[in-house]
Amino acid sequence: MPATPLTDTLSTRRDQMFPVLGESDLARAARFGTPRTYAAGDHLFRAGQPGPGMFLLLSGLVTISQRDGLGNIAPIVREGAGSFLAEVGALSGAPALVDGIAEEAVEAILVPPDRLRALITAEADLGERIMRALILRRVALIEQGLTGAVLIGDAQAPHLVRLENFLRRNGEPYHVMGAHDDAAACALAAQYANQPHEVIAVCPDGSILVDPDEEALARCLGLIDPAEQHQLFDVVIVGAGPAGLATAVYAASEGLAVAALDCRAYGGQAGASARIENYLGFPTGISGQALAGRALVQAQKFGARVLIPAQVTALECTPGAGAALHLADGRRLRARAVVVASGARYNRPGVPSLPAFEGRGVWYWASPIEARLCKGEEVVLVGGGNSAGQAAVFLAAHAARVTVLVRGAGLAATMSRYLIDRIEAAANITVLPGQELAELEGDATGHLDHMTWRDRHSGVVTRRPARNLFLFIGASPETAFLAGCGVALDRAGFVLTGGPDRGELETSLPGVFAVGDVRAGSTKRVGAAIGEGAAVVAALHRFLEAQQLKEATS
Repeated sequence: MPATPLTDTLSTRRDQMFPVLGESDLARAARFGTPRTYAAGDHLFRAGQPGPGMFLLLSGLVTISQRDGLGNIAPIVREGAGSFLAEVGALSGAPALVDGIAEEAVEAILVPPDRLRALITAEADLGERIMRALILRRVALIEQGLTGAVLIGDAQAPHLVRLENFLRRNGEPYHVMGAHDDAAACALAAQYANQPHEVIAVCPDGSILVDPDEEALARCLGLIDPAEQHQLFDVVIVGAGPAGLATAVYAASEGLAVAALDCRAYGGQAGASARIENYLGFPTGISGQALAGRALVQAQKFGARVLIPAQVTALECTPGAGAALHLADGRRLRARAVVVASGARYNRPGVPSLPAFEGRGVWYWASPIEARLCKGEEVVLVGGGNSAGQAAVFLAAHAARVTVLVRGAGLAATMSRYLIDRIEAAANITVLPGQELAELEGDATGHLDHMTWRDRHSGVVTRRPARNLFLFIGASPETAFLAGCGVALDRAGFVLTGGPDRGELETSLPGVFAVGDVRAGSTKRVGAAIGEGAAVVAALHRFLEAQQLKEATS
Protein backbone atom coordinates (compact mmCIF):
# COMPACT_ATOMS: atom_id res chain seq x y z
CA MET A 1 0.00 0.00 0.00
CA PRO A 2 1.20 3.55 -0.61
CA ALA A 3 2.93 5.05 2.40
CA THR A 4 1.59 8.50 1.50
CA PRO A 5 -1.78 9.26 -0.15
CA LEU A 6 -1.86 10.17 -3.81
CA THR A 7 -3.73 13.22 -4.98
CA ASP A 8 -7.52 12.99 -4.86
CA THR A 9 -7.83 12.95 -8.64
CA LEU A 10 -5.51 9.95 -8.99
CA SER A 11 -6.14 7.94 -5.84
CA THR A 12 -9.22 6.40 -7.47
CA ARG A 13 -7.06 5.20 -10.40
CA ARG A 14 -4.53 3.28 -8.32
CA ASP A 15 -5.27 -0.01 -10.10
CA GLN A 16 -4.36 1.63 -13.41
CA MET A 17 -1.24 3.27 -11.96
CA PHE A 18 0.12 0.14 -10.28
CA PRO A 19 -1.29 -2.90 -12.12
CA VAL A 20 0.06 -6.38 -11.37
CA LEU A 21 0.92 -8.45 -14.43
CA GLY A 22 0.03 -12.12 -14.65
CA GLU A 23 2.45 -14.86 -15.65
CA SER A 24 1.53 -14.70 -19.35
CA ASP A 25 1.98 -10.91 -19.46
CA LEU A 26 5.33 -11.16 -17.67
CA ALA A 27 6.49 -13.82 -20.13
CA ARG A 28 5.49 -11.66 -23.11
CA ALA A 29 7.23 -8.61 -21.68
CA ALA A 30 10.34 -10.49 -20.54
CA ARG A 31 11.27 -11.24 -24.16
CA PHE A 32 12.29 -7.59 -24.49
CA GLY A 33 14.69 -7.43 -21.53
CA THR A 34 17.53 -9.11 -19.69
CA PRO A 35 17.64 -10.65 -16.16
CA ARG A 36 19.04 -8.68 -13.22
CA THR A 37 19.47 -9.46 -9.52
CA TYR A 38 19.76 -7.06 -6.59
CA ALA A 39 20.62 -7.55 -2.94
CA ALA A 40 18.71 -5.98 -0.07
CA GLY A 41 19.57 -2.27 0.10
CA ASP A 42 20.67 -1.99 -3.54
CA HIS A 43 19.33 0.86 -5.67
CA LEU A 44 17.64 -0.16 -8.89
CA PHE A 45 17.56 3.53 -9.82
CA ARG A 46 18.21 6.89 -8.17
CA ALA A 47 16.46 10.24 -8.56
CA GLY A 48 18.46 12.57 -10.79
CA GLN A 49 20.50 9.83 -12.45
CA PRO A 50 19.90 8.49 -15.99
CA GLY A 51 16.98 6.07 -15.97
CA PRO A 52 17.91 2.55 -17.10
CA GLY A 53 14.44 1.73 -18.45
CA MET A 54 11.61 -0.38 -17.01
CA PHE A 55 12.00 -3.17 -14.43
CA LEU A 56 9.70 -6.20 -14.37
CA LEU A 57 9.74 -7.68 -10.86
CA LEU A 58 9.86 -11.48 -10.72
CA SER A 59 10.46 -11.78 -6.96
CA GLY A 60 11.27 -9.63 -3.94
CA LEU A 61 10.07 -6.20 -2.79
CA VAL A 62 11.13 -2.71 -3.93
CA THR A 63 10.30 0.57 -2.17
CA ILE A 64 9.65 3.55 -4.44
CA SER A 65 10.31 6.89 -2.75
CA GLN A 66 10.31 10.53 -3.73
CA ARG A 67 13.43 12.45 -2.79
CA ASP A 68 14.39 16.05 -3.40
CA GLY A 69 17.78 17.74 -3.29
CA LEU A 70 17.20 18.85 0.30
CA GLY A 71 17.12 15.23 1.43
CA ASN A 72 13.37 15.10 2.05
CA ILE A 73 12.10 11.57 1.43
CA ALA A 74 8.47 10.49 0.99
CA PRO A 75 7.72 6.79 0.28
CA ILE A 76 5.16 6.26 -2.49
CA VAL A 77 4.56 2.53 -2.81
CA ARG A 78 6.06 -0.93 -2.20
CA GLU A 79 6.08 -3.10 -5.29
CA GLY A 80 6.38 -6.88 -5.47
CA ALA A 81 6.32 -9.73 -8.00
CA GLY A 82 4.30 -8.92 -11.12
CA SER A 83 4.83 -5.17 -10.84
CA PHE A 84 6.72 -3.00 -13.30
CA LEU A 85 8.82 -0.03 -12.22
CA ALA A 86 8.97 3.01 -14.52
CA GLU A 87 7.25 6.25 -15.42
CA VAL A 88 6.92 7.96 -18.77
CA GLY A 89 10.53 9.21 -18.77
CA ALA A 90 11.64 5.60 -19.23
CA LEU A 91 10.60 5.82 -22.90
CA SER A 92 13.49 8.18 -23.62
CA GLY A 93 15.98 7.27 -20.89
CA ALA A 94 15.31 10.50 -19.01
CA PRO A 95 16.72 10.88 -15.49
CA ALA A 96 14.81 8.97 -12.82
CA LEU A 97 12.45 11.08 -10.71
CA VAL A 98 12.25 8.68 -7.77
CA ASP A 99 14.42 6.18 -5.89
CA GLY A 100 13.88 2.43 -6.19
CA ILE A 101 15.52 0.43 -3.36
CA ALA A 102 15.40 -3.34 -2.91
CA GLU A 103 13.97 -4.27 0.52
CA GLU A 104 15.15 -7.84 0.05
CA ALA A 105 16.77 -9.94 -2.64
CA VAL A 106 15.15 -9.01 -5.96
CA GLU A 107 15.00 -10.78 -9.30
CA ALA A 108 13.94 -8.57 -12.18
CA ILE A 109 13.96 -8.12 -15.95
CA LEU A 110 15.42 -4.82 -17.14
CA VAL A 111 13.82 -3.52 -20.34
CA PRO A 112 15.94 -0.61 -21.69
CA PRO A 113 14.23 2.39 -23.35
CA ASP A 114 14.54 1.21 -26.95
CA ARG A 115 13.21 -2.23 -26.08
CA LEU A 116 10.44 -0.72 -23.96
CA ARG A 117 9.25 1.24 -26.99
CA ALA A 118 9.40 -1.97 -29.04
CA LEU A 119 7.39 -3.83 -26.36
CA ILE A 120 4.64 -1.19 -26.27
CA THR A 121 4.36 -1.23 -30.07
CA ALA A 122 4.50 -5.02 -30.51
CA GLU A 123 2.23 -6.01 -27.61
CA ALA A 124 -0.72 -3.70 -28.18
CA ASP A 125 -2.98 -4.71 -25.26
CA LEU A 126 -0.17 -5.05 -22.74
CA GLY A 127 1.48 -1.92 -24.14
CA GLU A 128 -1.69 0.08 -23.61
CA ARG A 129 -1.83 -0.89 -19.92
CA ILE A 130 1.84 -0.11 -19.43
CA MET A 131 1.60 3.24 -21.22
CA ARG A 132 -1.44 4.32 -19.21
CA ALA A 133 0.40 3.53 -15.97
CA LEU A 134 3.55 5.38 -17.05
CA ILE A 135 1.57 8.53 -17.87
CA LEU A 136 -0.52 8.44 -14.68
CA ARG A 137 2.60 8.02 -12.57
CA ARG A 138 4.19 11.12 -14.09
CA VAL A 139 0.97 13.10 -13.58
CA ALA A 140 0.88 12.01 -9.93
CA LEU A 141 4.49 13.10 -9.40
CA ILE A 142 3.73 16.51 -10.91
CA GLU A 143 0.58 17.02 -8.85
CA GLN A 144 2.18 15.90 -5.59
CA GLY A 145 5.11 18.26 -6.09
CA LEU A 146 7.46 16.36 -3.79
CA THR A 147 10.17 15.42 -6.25
CA GLY A 148 12.28 17.04 -8.94
CA ALA A 149 13.80 20.50 -8.58
CA VAL A 150 13.32 22.59 -5.44
CA LEU A 151 12.97 26.30 -6.17
CA ILE A 152 13.64 28.49 -3.13
CA GLY A 153 12.56 32.11 -3.26
CA ASP A 154 9.71 34.59 -3.18
CA ALA A 155 6.70 33.05 -4.97
CA GLN A 156 6.22 36.31 -6.90
CA ALA A 157 9.86 36.80 -7.90
CA PRO A 158 9.97 37.19 -11.71
CA HIS A 159 12.82 34.73 -12.11
CA LEU A 160 11.06 32.08 -10.03
CA VAL A 161 7.86 32.47 -12.06
CA ARG A 162 9.86 32.04 -15.28
CA LEU A 163 11.53 28.84 -14.03
CA GLU A 164 8.19 27.53 -12.80
CA ASN A 165 6.69 28.09 -16.23
CA PHE A 166 9.58 26.30 -17.91
CA LEU A 167 9.26 23.23 -15.68
CA ARG A 168 5.47 23.14 -15.72
CA ARG A 169 5.18 23.50 -19.49
CA ASN A 170 7.71 20.69 -19.97
CA GLY A 171 5.89 18.34 -17.63
CA GLU A 172 8.69 18.26 -15.03
CA PRO A 173 7.86 17.83 -11.32
CA TYR A 174 9.11 20.56 -8.98
CA HIS A 175 8.12 22.37 -5.84
CA VAL A 176 8.55 25.89 -4.50
CA MET A 177 9.64 26.84 -1.00
CA GLY A 178 10.02 30.17 0.70
CA ALA A 179 13.41 30.97 2.18
CA HIS A 180 11.92 30.59 5.68
CA ASP A 181 9.70 27.55 5.08
CA ASP A 182 12.13 25.12 6.72
CA ALA A 183 15.61 25.02 8.23
CA ALA A 184 17.31 23.61 5.11
CA ALA A 185 15.81 26.23 2.81
CA CYS A 186 16.70 28.99 5.26
CA ALA A 187 20.30 27.78 5.49
CA LEU A 188 20.68 27.63 1.70
CA ALA A 189 19.18 31.09 1.26
CA ALA A 190 21.56 32.50 3.87
CA GLN A 191 24.56 30.82 2.24
CA TYR A 192 23.89 31.42 -1.46
CA ALA A 193 21.45 34.31 -1.97
CA ASN A 194 23.09 37.71 -2.17
CA GLN A 195 19.89 39.58 -3.06
CA PRO A 196 16.34 39.12 -1.75
CA HIS A 197 14.93 38.46 -5.24
CA GLU A 198 17.42 35.73 -6.14
CA VAL A 199 16.16 32.19 -6.68
CA ILE A 200 18.03 29.09 -5.53
CA ALA A 201 17.43 25.90 -7.51
CA VAL A 202 18.32 22.58 -5.88
CA CYS A 203 18.50 19.59 -8.22
CA PRO A 204 17.73 16.01 -7.11
CA ASP A 205 21.46 15.19 -6.96
CA GLY A 206 22.01 18.05 -4.51
CA SER A 207 23.57 20.46 -7.02
CA ILE A 208 22.77 24.09 -6.27
CA LEU A 209 22.25 26.89 -8.80
CA VAL A 210 21.69 30.57 -8.07
CA ASP A 211 19.36 32.40 -10.48
CA PRO A 212 19.90 29.87 -13.29
CA ASP A 213 18.46 30.35 -16.75
CA GLU A 214 16.30 27.61 -18.25
CA GLU A 215 19.20 25.91 -20.03
CA ALA A 216 21.35 25.75 -16.88
CA LEU A 217 18.46 24.31 -14.89
CA ALA A 218 17.73 21.78 -17.63
CA ARG A 219 21.36 20.65 -17.63
CA CYS A 220 21.32 20.28 -13.85
CA LEU A 221 18.19 18.13 -14.09
CA GLY A 222 19.73 16.00 -16.84
CA LEU A 223 17.20 17.09 -19.44
CA ILE A 224 19.92 18.05 -21.92
CA ASP A 225 22.34 15.54 -23.38
CA PRO A 226 25.51 17.64 -23.81
CA ALA A 227 27.16 15.07 -26.09
CA GLU A 228 27.56 15.81 -29.78
CA GLN A 229 24.83 14.13 -31.84
CA HIS A 230 26.71 12.13 -34.47
CA GLN A 231 23.63 10.42 -35.89
CA LEU A 232 22.42 11.43 -39.33
CA PHE A 233 18.68 11.90 -38.84
CA ASP A 234 16.24 11.41 -41.68
CA VAL A 235 14.46 14.54 -40.53
CA VAL A 236 15.05 17.21 -37.91
CA ILE A 237 12.00 19.24 -36.90
CA VAL A 238 12.57 22.76 -35.61
CA GLY A 239 9.74 23.46 -33.20
CA ALA A 240 7.66 21.16 -30.97
CA GLY A 241 4.28 22.84 -31.19
CA PRO A 242 1.24 21.00 -32.61
CA ALA A 243 2.65 20.99 -36.17
CA GLY A 244 6.10 19.84 -35.10
CA LEU A 245 4.81 17.15 -32.75
CA ALA A 246 2.40 15.86 -35.39
CA THR A 247 5.29 15.62 -37.85
CA ALA A 248 7.36 13.77 -35.26
CA VAL A 249 4.57 11.29 -34.46
CA TYR A 250 3.75 10.42 -38.06
CA ALA A 251 7.35 10.39 -39.30
CA ALA A 252 8.67 8.27 -36.41
CA SER A 253 5.71 5.87 -36.60
CA GLU A 254 6.61 5.25 -40.25
CA GLY A 255 10.18 4.31 -39.42
CA LEU A 256 12.06 7.56 -40.05
CA ALA A 257 14.87 8.62 -37.71
CA VAL A 258 13.47 11.80 -36.18
CA ALA A 259 14.67 14.57 -33.88
CA ALA A 260 12.41 17.43 -32.76
CA LEU A 261 13.85 20.56 -31.15
CA ASP A 262 12.31 23.45 -29.26
CA CYS A 263 13.93 26.35 -27.47
CA ARG A 264 11.21 26.72 -24.82
CA ALA A 265 8.72 23.92 -24.26
CA TYR A 266 6.66 21.40 -26.15
CA GLY A 267 3.22 22.54 -27.27
CA GLY A 268 4.08 26.01 -28.56
CA GLN A 269 1.45 28.70 -28.05
CA ALA A 270 -1.25 26.02 -27.98
CA GLY A 271 0.50 24.37 -25.04
CA ALA A 272 -0.19 27.46 -22.95
CA SER A 273 -3.93 27.44 -23.69
CA ALA A 274 -6.01 26.79 -20.59
CA ARG A 275 -8.70 24.98 -22.58
CA ILE A 276 -9.21 24.22 -26.28
CA GLU A 277 -12.87 23.44 -26.89
CA ASN A 278 -13.14 23.27 -30.67
CA TYR A 279 -10.56 20.54 -31.33
CA LEU A 280 -12.08 17.49 -33.00
CA GLY A 281 -12.80 14.58 -30.69
CA PHE A 282 -12.79 16.44 -27.36
CA PRO A 283 -16.37 17.66 -26.82
CA THR A 284 -15.68 18.78 -23.24
CA GLY A 285 -12.43 20.48 -24.26
CA ILE A 286 -8.83 19.74 -23.34
CA SER A 287 -6.03 21.93 -22.05
CA GLY A 288 -3.25 22.73 -24.47
CA GLN A 289 -0.77 21.24 -22.01
CA ALA A 290 -2.63 17.91 -21.90
CA LEU A 291 -3.03 17.73 -25.68
CA ALA A 292 0.63 18.53 -26.30
CA GLY A 293 1.76 16.17 -23.53
CA ARG A 294 -0.08 13.28 -25.15
CA ALA A 295 1.49 14.10 -28.50
CA LEU A 296 4.95 14.24 -26.92
CA VAL A 297 4.52 10.79 -25.38
CA GLN A 298 3.30 9.46 -28.72
CA ALA A 299 6.36 10.82 -30.48
CA GLN A 300 8.69 9.30 -27.87
CA LYS A 301 6.81 6.00 -28.01
CA PHE A 302 7.71 5.72 -31.70
CA GLY A 303 11.35 6.60 -31.03
CA ALA A 304 11.54 10.32 -31.89
CA ARG A 305 14.27 12.22 -30.07
CA VAL A 306 12.86 15.37 -28.47
CA LEU A 307 15.48 17.91 -27.37
CA ILE A 308 14.25 20.75 -25.10
CA PRO A 309 15.58 23.35 -24.60
CA ALA A 310 17.54 23.46 -27.83
CA GLN A 311 17.89 26.83 -29.57
CA VAL A 312 18.62 26.59 -33.31
CA THR A 313 20.78 29.51 -34.39
CA ALA A 314 21.47 28.65 -38.02
CA LEU A 315 20.49 26.27 -40.79
CA GLU A 316 23.30 25.22 -43.08
CA CYS A 317 22.31 23.50 -46.32
CA THR A 318 24.49 21.94 -48.99
CA PRO A 319 22.59 20.88 -52.12
CA GLY A 320 22.60 17.11 -52.37
CA ALA A 321 24.41 16.69 -49.03
CA GLY A 322 21.64 17.31 -46.52
CA ALA A 323 21.52 19.96 -43.82
CA ALA A 324 23.17 20.86 -40.54
CA LEU A 325 21.49 22.71 -37.69
CA HIS A 326 23.68 24.73 -35.36
CA LEU A 327 22.54 25.06 -31.75
CA ALA A 328 23.23 27.90 -29.35
CA ASP A 329 25.21 25.59 -27.04
CA GLY A 330 27.64 24.70 -29.85
CA ARG A 331 26.16 21.35 -30.81
CA ARG A 332 25.41 20.48 -34.41
CA LEU A 333 22.76 18.11 -35.78
CA ARG A 334 22.84 16.61 -39.28
CA ALA A 335 19.74 15.71 -41.25
CA ARG A 336 18.72 14.55 -44.69
CA ALA A 337 15.65 16.81 -44.49
CA VAL A 338 14.40 19.62 -42.26
CA VAL A 339 10.88 20.62 -41.27
CA VAL A 340 10.51 24.20 -40.06
CA ALA A 341 7.72 24.21 -37.46
CA SER A 342 9.07 27.01 -35.29
CA GLY A 343 5.74 28.83 -35.08
CA ALA A 344 5.25 32.45 -34.16
CA ARG A 345 5.56 34.55 -31.02
CA TYR A 346 3.14 37.18 -29.75
CA ASN A 347 4.07 40.72 -30.71
CA ARG A 348 5.05 43.34 -28.20
CA PRO A 349 3.16 46.64 -28.39
CA GLY A 350 5.19 49.80 -28.88
CA VAL A 351 5.12 50.92 -25.25
CA PRO A 352 8.58 52.19 -24.22
CA SER A 353 8.49 50.89 -20.65
CA LEU A 354 7.20 47.42 -21.57
CA PRO A 355 10.50 45.46 -21.31
CA ALA A 356 11.06 46.63 -17.73
CA PHE A 357 7.83 44.93 -16.61
CA GLU A 358 8.15 41.59 -18.43
CA GLY A 359 8.01 39.00 -15.68
CA ARG A 360 7.00 41.75 -13.26
CA GLY A 361 3.36 41.95 -14.18
CA VAL A 362 3.51 41.65 -17.99
CA TRP A 363 2.79 38.14 -19.29
CA TYR A 364 2.51 36.49 -22.70
CA TRP A 365 0.59 33.41 -21.52
CA ALA A 366 -1.94 32.57 -18.83
CA SER A 367 -1.19 29.44 -16.81
CA PRO A 368 -2.13 28.43 -13.25
CA ILE A 369 1.10 30.13 -12.15
CA GLU A 370 -0.03 33.55 -13.40
CA ALA A 371 -3.55 32.88 -12.16
CA ARG A 372 -2.13 32.38 -8.68
CA LEU A 373 -0.36 35.73 -8.86
CA CYS A 374 -3.48 37.68 -9.81
CA LYS A 375 -6.04 35.90 -7.65
CA GLY A 376 -8.72 38.34 -6.54
CA GLU A 377 -7.16 41.26 -8.45
CA GLU A 378 -8.16 43.26 -11.51
CA VAL A 379 -6.22 42.33 -14.66
CA VAL A 380 -6.04 43.72 -18.16
CA LEU A 381 -5.73 41.59 -21.29
CA VAL A 382 -4.91 42.88 -24.78
CA GLY A 383 -5.93 40.86 -27.83
CA GLY A 384 -8.92 39.66 -29.81
CA GLY A 385 -8.01 36.19 -31.11
CA ASN A 386 -8.84 32.74 -29.78
CA SER A 387 -5.79 32.62 -27.52
CA ALA A 388 -6.86 35.89 -25.93
CA GLY A 389 -10.40 34.57 -25.50
CA GLN A 390 -9.24 31.35 -23.87
CA ALA A 391 -6.99 33.31 -21.52
CA ALA A 392 -9.76 35.75 -20.59
CA VAL A 393 -12.18 32.95 -19.71
CA PHE A 394 -9.51 31.13 -17.69
CA LEU A 395 -8.40 34.22 -15.79
CA ALA A 396 -11.99 35.22 -15.02
CA ALA A 397 -12.22 32.18 -12.74
CA HIS A 398 -9.38 33.59 -10.60
CA ALA A 399 -9.26 37.38 -10.97
CA ALA A 400 -11.81 39.81 -9.59
CA ARG A 401 -12.22 41.43 -13.01
CA VAL A 402 -10.75 40.98 -16.49
CA THR A 403 -10.74 43.99 -18.86
CA VAL A 404 -10.12 43.03 -22.48
CA LEU A 405 -8.72 45.73 -24.80
CA VAL A 406 -9.34 45.19 -28.52
CA ARG A 407 -7.99 47.41 -31.32
CA GLY A 408 -10.85 46.55 -33.67
CA ALA A 409 -14.56 47.16 -33.48
CA GLY A 410 -15.20 43.92 -31.59
CA LEU A 411 -14.40 40.21 -31.35
CA ALA A 412 -16.61 38.74 -34.09
CA ALA A 413 -14.03 38.98 -36.88
CA THR A 414 -11.18 37.33 -34.97
CA MET A 415 -12.59 35.01 -32.29
CA SER A 416 -14.63 31.79 -32.37
CA ARG A 417 -18.30 32.21 -31.49
CA TYR A 418 -18.21 29.81 -28.54
CA LEU A 419 -15.55 31.95 -26.85
CA ILE A 420 -17.46 35.17 -27.54
CA ASP A 421 -20.56 33.63 -25.98
CA ARG A 422 -18.60 32.56 -22.92
CA ILE A 423 -17.04 36.00 -22.52
CA GLU A 424 -20.44 37.68 -22.83
CA ALA A 425 -21.83 35.33 -20.18
CA ALA A 426 -19.03 36.09 -17.70
CA ALA A 427 -20.10 38.82 -15.27
CA ASN A 428 -16.52 39.84 -14.51
CA ILE A 429 -15.20 40.22 -18.08
CA THR A 430 -15.48 43.61 -19.81
CA VAL A 431 -14.57 44.05 -23.49
CA LEU A 432 -13.49 47.51 -24.61
CA PRO A 433 -13.23 47.82 -28.43
CA GLY A 434 -11.14 50.41 -30.24
CA GLN A 435 -8.49 50.67 -27.52
CA GLU A 436 -4.71 50.60 -27.61
CA LEU A 437 -2.19 50.39 -24.78
CA ALA A 438 -0.37 53.68 -24.18
CA GLU A 439 1.71 53.63 -20.99
CA LEU A 440 2.81 51.39 -18.11
CA GLU A 441 3.89 52.50 -14.64
CA GLY A 442 5.53 50.62 -11.80
CA ASP A 443 5.70 50.79 -8.01
CA ALA A 444 8.76 51.23 -5.81
CA THR A 445 9.71 47.56 -6.21
CA GLY A 446 9.68 47.73 -10.01
CA HIS A 447 6.45 45.73 -10.37
CA LEU A 448 3.72 46.89 -12.73
CA ASP A 449 1.26 49.07 -10.84
CA HIS A 450 -0.78 51.23 -13.27
CA MET A 451 -1.54 51.20 -16.98
CA THR A 452 -3.01 53.66 -19.44
CA TRP A 453 -4.85 53.01 -22.69
CA ARG A 454 -6.26 55.32 -25.34
CA ASP A 455 -9.44 55.18 -27.40
CA ARG A 456 -8.27 55.08 -31.03
CA HIS A 457 -11.26 57.12 -32.26
CA SER A 458 -12.05 59.65 -29.54
CA GLY A 459 -8.56 59.97 -28.07
CA VAL A 460 -9.95 59.58 -24.55
CA VAL A 461 -7.28 58.28 -22.16
CA THR A 462 -8.00 55.88 -19.30
CA ARG A 463 -5.56 55.26 -16.44
CA ARG A 464 -6.28 52.37 -14.11
CA PRO A 465 -4.46 50.57 -11.28
CA ALA A 466 -3.66 46.98 -12.26
CA ARG A 467 -0.68 44.79 -11.46
CA ASN A 468 -1.04 42.19 -14.21
CA LEU A 469 -1.20 42.69 -17.98
CA PHE A 470 -1.63 39.80 -20.45
CA LEU A 471 -0.63 40.37 -24.09
CA PHE A 472 -1.99 38.27 -26.97
CA ILE A 473 -1.59 40.57 -29.97
CA GLY A 474 -0.65 39.43 -33.44
CA ALA A 475 2.27 37.16 -34.16
CA SER A 476 5.75 37.35 -35.67
CA PRO A 477 7.36 34.23 -37.17
CA GLU A 478 10.32 32.55 -35.49
CA THR A 479 12.56 32.50 -38.56
CA ALA A 480 15.75 34.32 -37.57
CA PHE A 481 17.73 31.07 -37.82
CA LEU A 482 16.90 30.85 -41.54
CA ALA A 483 18.79 34.03 -42.43
CA GLY A 484 21.28 33.41 -45.23
CA CYS A 485 20.35 29.81 -45.99
CA GLY A 486 18.24 30.51 -49.07
CA VAL A 487 14.75 29.82 -47.74
CA ALA A 488 12.36 32.40 -49.22
CA LEU A 489 10.24 34.43 -46.79
CA ASP A 490 7.37 36.84 -47.33
CA ARG A 491 7.50 40.50 -46.25
CA ALA A 492 6.41 39.64 -42.72
CA GLY A 493 9.05 36.93 -42.40
CA PHE A 494 6.77 33.89 -42.78
CA VAL A 495 8.12 30.95 -44.82
CA LEU A 496 6.90 30.73 -48.41
CA THR A 497 6.00 27.24 -49.63
CA GLY A 498 4.68 25.68 -52.83
CA GLY A 499 5.07 26.87 -56.38
CA PRO A 500 6.22 25.35 -59.68
CA ASP A 501 7.86 21.94 -59.24
CA ARG A 502 7.37 22.08 -55.46
CA GLY A 503 4.83 20.53 -53.15
CA GLU A 504 2.46 22.67 -51.10
CA LEU A 505 4.62 22.39 -47.96
CA GLU A 506 8.09 22.53 -49.58
CA THR A 507 10.15 25.70 -49.33
CA SER A 508 12.37 27.25 -52.00
CA LEU A 509 15.24 25.08 -50.68
CA PRO A 510 15.03 21.38 -51.63
CA GLY A 511 14.71 19.16 -48.59
CA VAL A 512 13.43 21.95 -46.34
CA PHE A 513 9.70 22.01 -45.57
CA ALA A 514 7.50 24.29 -43.44
CA VAL A 515 4.33 23.56 -41.48
CA GLY A 516 2.09 25.32 -38.98
CA ASP A 517 1.97 28.97 -37.99
CA VAL A 518 5.43 29.77 -39.39
CA ARG A 519 4.23 29.02 -42.93
CA ALA A 520 2.89 31.90 -45.02
CA GLY A 521 -0.81 31.49 -45.65
CA SER A 522 -1.38 28.84 -43.00
CA THR A 523 -4.61 28.69 -41.00
CA LYS A 524 -3.74 29.64 -37.44
CA ARG A 525 -5.58 26.77 -35.77
CA VAL A 526 -4.34 23.73 -33.82
CA GLY A 527 -6.25 21.32 -36.06
CA ALA A 528 -4.80 22.83 -39.23
CA ALA A 529 -1.25 22.72 -37.82
CA ILE A 530 -1.63 19.04 -36.91
CA GLY A 531 -3.02 18.31 -40.38
CA GLU A 532 0.00 19.95 -42.03
CA GLY A 533 2.32 18.00 -39.74
CA ALA A 534 0.72 14.76 -40.91
CA ALA A 535 0.65 15.80 -44.57
CA VAL A 536 4.32 16.79 -44.74
CA VAL A 537 5.43 13.23 -43.93
CA ALA A 538 4.31 12.02 -47.37
CA ALA A 539 6.41 14.79 -48.93
CA LEU A 540 9.35 13.77 -46.75
CA HIS A 541 9.11 10.19 -47.98
CA ARG A 542 9.10 11.32 -51.60
CA PHE A 543 12.12 13.54 -51.07
CA LEU A 544 14.11 10.92 -49.15
CA GLU A 545 13.33 8.22 -51.72
CA ALA A 546 14.47 10.52 -54.53
CA GLN A 547 17.69 11.26 -52.64
CA GLN A 548 18.37 7.56 -52.10
CA LEU A 549 17.82 6.93 -55.79
CA LYS A 550 20.31 9.68 -56.69
CA GLU A 551 22.89 8.27 -54.29
CA ALA A 552 22.42 4.77 -55.69
CA THR A 553 22.89 5.88 -59.31
CA SER A 554 25.70 8.39 -58.75
